[in-house]
Amino acid sequence: MFNFFNRTAKRKETLVALRGSNPAWTPNDYNSLVSESFQKNVFAFRSINLIASGIASIPMCIKNEDLTINRNLTNLLAHPNKEQGRSSFITSVVSYLLLSGNAFVYSDEDQLYCLRSDRVKLVYNNAKTAVKSYIYEVDGVRIPVDLEDILHLKSFNPTNDWYGFAPLRAAMYAIDQYNEMAKHNLSILQNGGRPSGCLVLKDFQNLDEMTRDAMRNRLSEIYSGAKNAGRIMLLEGGYEWQEMGLTPKDLDFAEAQNTIAREIVQAFGVPPILVGIRGDSSFNNYREARAHFWEDTVLPLAELIRTQFTDWFRKKYQENCEIYFDLDSIPALIGKREKLWEKVSNADFLSIDEKREILGFPKINREESEKINPNIMEKKNNDKNSIIEQTKRG
Repeated sequence: MFNFFNRTAKRKETLVALRGSNPAWTPNDYNSLVSESFQKNVFAFRSINLIASGIASIPMCIKNEDLTINRNLTNLLAHPNKEQGRSSFITSVVSYLLLSGNAFVYSDEDQLYCLRSDRVKLVYNNAKTAVKSYIYEVDGVRIPVDLEDILHLKSFNPTNDWYGFAPLRAAMYAIDQYNEMAKHNLSILQNGGRPSGCLVLKDFQNLDEMTRDAMRNRLSEIYSGAKNAGRIMLLEGGYEWQEMGLTPKDLDFAEAQNTIAREIVQAFGVPPILVGIRGDSSFNNYREARAHFWEDTVLPLAELIRTQFTDWFRKKYQENCEIYFDLDSIPALIGKREKLWEKVSNADFLSIDEKREILGFPKINREESEKINPNIMEKKNNDKNSIIEQTKRG
């Protein structure tokens, strides 16, 4: 081994330090990012699925201006296309939005499709001040799509006016670190050792720079990196390996992995306790963490999607409508919704229609309102008589 070092020389120790190379981060393209995160990292996968399935689980309907149900558009949202139901469709929309920062929904007459975000390109006008159309490209085939046929949902991007910024990109450094640690630990198990330190050459004189560089490159090629972690080093006479690095126990890999895992889920706004990260005590209990997750992560993103779909439906189908979520059906928010219902129910200064409007229900006619709560009309008549009497006295 190392035949190019076999030289006769004076007995003198030479030290060659083996250092890790510069980190190789995942390339900043869609396929590489998705491959290293969603497909290989359990915490990125779980975080995205937790958010997407949460939003998809919220019952929703489309109502007209008078709060009556718009049956046609509600049915369209419930059955967007022949292959997907509402839950699967919304899961796709949210997942693409989290993975790429962009989600594209295509309207084909009476069906809706969520397109792969890496296949859709924006076409600008000559002044590059607005989008005039889209191009959907598959296997080299470019299909032009009219502007009004696609809904483009995107997250805020401080460096690009046209495409959104994905939380996945903010988490990629942490994801790369976690994946490399996983590879490293696997290599330790497979190879049964972990060389880390420096090589001492006791029978050779000082090496020239070319020989030193060649030796360092050869050692790096054979022994550095996660794939070579734990590989047994074979040395001939005159070589001695001196241990300098810390063992996995000293480095406490388990705690380091938990710390990096927290960084990953924090980029998506998911409390660590919900994805099974041990040793986290930021929340007193699981229920509090779930409520925090829904209020600070799921509902704000759901509101973005709701308002974008509402605006697009109004323009596309020329109807004054709006999408509504049934927040009362969310188990994590039942406690707070019950308090709202109780507060509205006990507000005797509100009419039935006013209470129903606050809770998202359509108004009822005047006669039914009086039958349900006759005290309201009696109170209003008393207030009216009081005002008349005070006017007369004045």
